[in-house]
Amino acid sequence: MSDVREFRIREGDEVIRLGQLLKAADVVDSGAEAKLVLAEGAVTVNGEPEARRGRQLRRGDVVAVGGDTVRIA
Repeated sequence: MSDVREFRIREGDEVIRLGQLLKAADVVDSGAEAKLVLAEGAVTVNGEPEARRGRQLRRGDVVAVGGDTVRIA
């Protein structure tokens, strides 16, 4: 099982979009790669499959891609 990393949303922001998180947390290298892993069904949010790059994430949400797991803080 992988370790869960925390990713902190910028001060003053309430949400981050899934595509932005994948890049900012170094889960993928580019927006194109984010689009690919989402299209492949490789991403879950809070244990549910997610394919929308624009999905808004809030503190407490957990995103998993392969061996990478990130919790929004």
